Amino acid sequence: MSILRVENVSAQIKGEVALVLDSLSFEVLNGEIFALIGPSGSGKTTTLRIIAGFEQPFQGRIVLDGRVLEHLGVHVPPERRGIGFVFQDLALFPHLSVMANVTFGLTRLSRDRRKIRAMEMLETVQLADKADRHPHELSGGEQQRVALARAMAPSPRLILLDEPFANLDPSLRDDVRGRVREIVKAERMTAVLVTHDHAEAIIIAERIGVMRDGSLEQIGVPRELYESPQTPFVSEFLGRNSIFTTVKPEASADADDGAVPGS
Repeated sequence: MSILRVENVSAQIKGEVALVLDSLSFEVLNGEIFALIGPSGSGKTTTLRIIAGFEQPFQGRIVLDGRVLEHLGVHVPPERRGIGFVFQDLALFPHLSVMANVTFGLTRLSRDRRKIRAMEMLETVQLADKADRHPHELSGGEQQRVALARAMAPSPRLILLDEPFANLDPSLRDDVRGRVREIVKAERMTAVLVTHDHAEAIIIAERIGVMRDGSLEQIGVPRELYESPQTPFVSEFLGRNSIFTTVKPEASADADDGAVPGS
């Protein structure tokens, strides 16, 4: 059953003729992690911002859990959508401590319970010892993890992740990705991930949508995309030929249905 429906959404930058999104439609299933991948300028981040309510399309509908968030004459503001968002530029509050940043959205909890929940999230992203620091005292990767903790702390039904691991050191990236996936599943959240990293999408997401020029070229599980690309663009963008020429036949036969051989 789908929790999010993006229906025939079109958008453009003010004053420009070219469309950023062109009749974009897709569904995200309840409890799944759905990834959007594609080249720079394909409309991935704009899609997230429209779902979150930070930008408005001139056409189409956004429906979350049966509730219309965006349509002609309807625009639910971001703060009333119940959606978590990890921005590409983090958008942390510089004057607040790490703890205060994470507790900021926990308005429905008591003061004591806010601190407990925030500390749980900080432990998850391995920053419990930095709770009293301020963002400027942290590295870029640490700031990224604070942003993740803040977005996930309220346990939103839907969380939008815009390149959330891009600034992490390679030594931390795999661990944090795994932890984030565990949290999303444990909290029964649904997530839409935007990433330029094919391997990251394969590791985290159950399904992947490949975008090009504001439209979706193909949606499917990782194996389907790699084994049965529907367009030359999808095949070329995913580097299908280079991947499969390096995979041994026995590895391909034993690979899990949801993964790409050799990934």
